[in-house]
Amino acid sequence: MSAKKSLLPWSVHGDGKTSRPGAVVAPDERLSWPRTIGVGMQHVIAMFGATLLVPTLTGFPVNTTLLFSGLGTMAFLLITRNRLPSYLGSSFAFIAPLTAAHSAGLSAQLGGVLAAGLALAVVGLVVMAVGQHALGAVMPPPVTGAIVALIGLNLAPAATSNVQKQPLVAGVTLAAILLFTVAGRGMIARLGILFGVVVGWVFASLTGNLAPGTSETIENAAWIGFPQFHSPVFHTGIVISTIPVVVVLIAENVGHVKAVSAMTGRNMDDLAGKALFSDGIATTVAGFCGGSGTTSYAENIGVMAATRVYSTAAYWVAAATAIILAFIPKFGALVFTIPTGVLGGATMVLYGMIGMLGIRIWQDNNVRFTNPVNLTAAAVALIAGIGNLTLRVGSVDIEGIAWGSVGIIVGYPLLRYLFEHVGEGQDASQRQY
Repeated sequence: MSAKKSLLPWSVHGDGKTSRPGAVVAPDERLSWPRTIGVGMQHVIAMFGATLLVPTLTGFPVNTTLLFSGLGTMAFLLITRNRLPSYLGSSFAFIAPLTAAHSAGLSAQLGGVLAAGLALAVVGLVVMAVGQHALGAVMPPPVTGAIVALIGLNLAPAATSNVQKQPLVAGVTLAAILLFTVAGRGMIARLGILFGVVVGWVFASLTGNLAPGTSETIENAAWIGFPQFHSPVFHTGIVISTIPVVVVLIAENVGHVKAVSAMTGRNMDDLAGKALFSDGIATTVAGFCGGSGTTSYAENIGVMAATRVYSTAAYWVAAATAIILAFIPKFGALVFTIPTGVLGGATMVLYGMIGMLGIRIWQDNNVRFTNPVNLTAAAVALIAGIGNLTLRVGSVDIEGIAWGSVGIIVGYPLLRYLFEHVGEGQDASQRQY
């Protein structure tokens, strides 16, 4: 069935209601607008808790962070010309340096965010100028697969911790998501995560598992509220301690490009530079006005994997929704009432899917683990990420994603050189992935 054309950048996938078995809704396609809005809302649900957790922990204004995550996502989609589906939410990488700088005040923290954004934008421009082969040389499939896998699996303790707090609620939520996603048909399956969260929330409400004072919290929140804006101030020490998060942002964005490429079957390596530049611009603007730094979101990769809808139209819906919700504190209060058990059940699925996408990158590129370079490099990187290896460098705590990502980026070519020129890998057949 040929796609219907639209005046907007997206073609209508099939009849806009259903897709062929095994087919995906591509980035330049969309479902009918009611269905696209439904998928976009699911992306909002997926990103909302994590996006608001970062400002909550670091003292940043929540509404402002939400506003600039929506604006940043729109900028990302414009710069990548709607080819790369991505939502830019608050980056967890900023939590450690911003928490350490809390006593210096919000303006000083924003100086660090802005500096990191500028640094990331410069990296993106370099990649755009040199070409995608630069990233291919630095991050071949054995490396990118490991990075994508460790990004998802690094989040496993957060998911299981929430499950342990409310195991019954988490179990009901997880069972509902699996039932909707696997046994459902059409949009029921595509919106399985959203439906599962609703089922979990209702079950928690009926069984008395909502937090005390939930009703009062929602009732007392204002319907309309304007975000607070602040200006950055640059402190050398804080800037230096915040810049290292760029390493994590690079790994997350490149991992996102690779993951979407694997899921859609389209080579998007040429967008890596634009993705880095876009996230750098979004983080810079957020830091200039009072929001937290941004990154491509692992949670939304999980939603795409579950729904098989990669339409950038859904991300425009999500971004617009986030901007609107930034002016409605009552909605934020409602989302904050989602019990930890519900979040745990949902993230058990989402985070695990991200980890499996890394393995899919290895499979699709025929990465062989009989090769000791692939085996040892991936093994160390995954353990650093899953165990969240945290070491202090100066005054900064650098966590598992950074160590695992940097470790395999630096260690893989060294190990491969030793294997091919010093060890037993001189046979040309051994030099493949």
